[in-house]
Amino acid sequence: MKVILAAVLMGGLLTACTNQEQNKKEENMTTLNLTQEWDKVFPLSEKVNHCKVTFETQYGLTLAADLYTPKDAKGKMAAIAVSGPFGATKEQSSGLYAMQMAERGFVALAFDPSYTGESSGEPRRTASPDINTEDFMAAVDFLSKQENVDAERIGIIGICGWGGIAFNAAAADTRIKATVVSTMYDMTRVSGNGYFDSEDKEESRHAAREALAKQRLADPMAMAGGVVDPLPDEAPQFVKEYYDYYKTERGYHARSGNSNDGWRVIGTQAYANARFLYYINEIRSAVLVMHGEKAHSRYFGEAAYHYMVDGKAEGYKFVGEPNPNPENKQLLIIPGASHCDLYDGGYTELVGKGEPKNMIPWDKLEKFFKTYLR
Repeated sequence: MKVILAAVLMGGLLTACTNQEQNKKEENMTTLNLTQEWDKVFPLSEKVNHCKVTFETQYGLTLAADLYTPKDAKGKMAAIAVSGPFGATKEQSSGLYAMQMAERGFVALAFDPSYTGESSGEPRRTASPDINTEDFMAAVDFLSKQENVDAERIGIIGICGWGGIAFNAAAADTRIKATVVSTMYDMTRVSGNGYFDSEDKEESRHAAREALAKQRLADPMAMAGGVVDPLPDEAPQFVKEYYDYYKTERGYHARSGNSNDGWRVIGTQAYANARFLYYINEIRSAVLVMHGEKAHSRYFGEAAYHYMVDGKAEGYKFVGEPNPNPENKQLLIIPGASHCDLYDGGYTELVGKGEPKNMIPWDKLEKFFKTYLR
C-alpha cells in the first residue's frame, strides 16, 4: 500500500508527520493531488501537529485525510477516526472534532469519504451504505498500523449522517472500542421515509423509485441537495441553520457539496432501500449518542439509542433482543442546542455578528473516550 505524505511546512501551519506505510508502493493506489495550504474553516491549534495522509479502502478507493497528534505525544496512544456531516468535508466539522480530540491526547484522523472532497472516486458525490461503512473501517485499518497508535484503543466519531454510518461500522467491526454519534441522521430512514416518517408508505416510496429510475436515463450526473441559496424567508428553521453554517464564512468550503451544488440526484439511491441499523442492539462496545435538545433531527438519535439498548423503539418496525452490554451506552441531550450547534459549537447569530455558544461538551467527549479507550 502506498500512502502519500502530502503536507509540508507552510509558514508554520503544517507539521509533517510520518507513518509506516509511506515508503511502500503499490501500483493500484491512486495518487491524490492534495491542497497544501491550511484551508479549514477553523484555525489550527498550537497544541497539535497536523499533516495530510491518504489510505486505501477495500473497494480500491483512496481517501484523503488530516492526521492530528498532540505536540507532547509520547509512546502509543489511543486514536479516533472522524467523519461527517454527510455531504461535508474534513475541512469543516469533522476536522474540528479531530483537532479537539488531539488537543486532549488522542491521535485523531478526519477523512473525506469516498467520492467526496479530496478523496478519490468517480462520479463525484456518490454514496453507498456499504462503501461509506467501509470508509470508517478502512480508517481503523490505517490507524491500527501507525507506530504511535495502540491498535486495541481505537474509537470513531460520526457527525450528522455519518452518525448513522458510525453506528453501522461499530456494529460490524469489533476493533472499534468506543463510538460517538453526534447530532445524527439515519440516512436510510430519512431517505426511505422522509422527515419525521411523513412518507413512510409504499405509495410514496414507489413514486420516488420511479422518479429515480427515470433520472438514471435522463441525466444520471444531475446534482441537487446543496443548501438553498438565496434563503427564502419562509424556510424552516433547520434550513436557516444549515444556511448559517454551510453558506456563510462560519462553515463554507469550496469542496463541500452541502456548501455548493449538493449530491448526484441518484447518488444516494441505495440508502432509500436499506435499513442499516438493524444490528446496533448487538454492539457490545461503548457508545455515546449526543444530540441537541432543539435539533429537528433529535428523533433519529433518541430512537437509535433506545433500539440499541432495548431492541425496539418508536419508528423501528423491527424488534430485536435487548443489548447484552447496556451499561456502556449513553444518551446525552444538550439543553438548548440545535442540530448545527453540534457542528462547531454554534453561534448566537452568523459569524461576526454573534457570540460563540460553545455547545459541544468537549470535556465529556474526552472523558468518554479516556474511559473506554484505556
